[in-house]
Amino acid sequence: MARLPLVLSLAGIALVLGACSTFLPGMSGMGFFVTSANPGKGADFGGIAGADRYCQTLADGVGQGRKTWRAYLSTTGAGGVNARDRIGAGPWSNAKGQLIASNVNELHGANGLTKQSALTERGEMVMGRGDAVNLHDILTGSGPDGRAMPGTADTTCGNWTKSGEGSAIVGHHDRQGLRDDEPSKSWNSSHPTRGCGMEALKSTGGGGLLYCFAAN
Repeated sequence: MARLPLVLSLAGIALVLGACSTFLPGMSGMGFFVTSANPGKGADFGGIAGADRYCQTLADGVGQGRKTWRAYLSTTGAGGVNARDRIGAGPWSNAKGQLIASNVNELHGANGLTKQSALTERGEMVMGRGDAVNLHDILTGSGPDGRAMPGTADTTCGNWTKSGEGSAIVGHHDRQGLRDDEPSKSWNSSHPTRGCGMEALKSTGGGGLLYCFAAN
């Protein structure tokens, strides 16, 4: 009987920890999310490796850190990489278990990504066009096929190291824009930003958010 208070105490701790952690049905199979916030420097993540670390940190915060998480970002210049080549083979589901895409080709074709399915790591919906704050611009630096943009123009905010002048390609997670055309509906390649700092990103309807995918 002397051990009973200790058992109860441990049980109480477990209940408190359970109440404080985020868990949703399907989260154990989560392989995709939109970042719930920007770390504070706009499109400057300290390079693509820093963006990956940010995805990993957010995933770890909801108990999904055992997977290897990658930011859906392309880079240009020497050693440039394509977003589609660094996120694994799929399939990817959101925090509620909804399938986003079964493979890379489906992701860049008829995928299941909508405002209702492009959830954060906590399973929350991201505001889009028509909401109180429009956050539908998601940084990608990519073309519709998930590859880096051709040419010499800055389309990645200096390969994700700039928070001032520069520009990056964004997509619309809600598949909506000012016009009823393909770029406005594109989840990964809609238009360039007006700059790389937070205020510039906000000016076209963004918050410096990323798509994160589990690569394994």
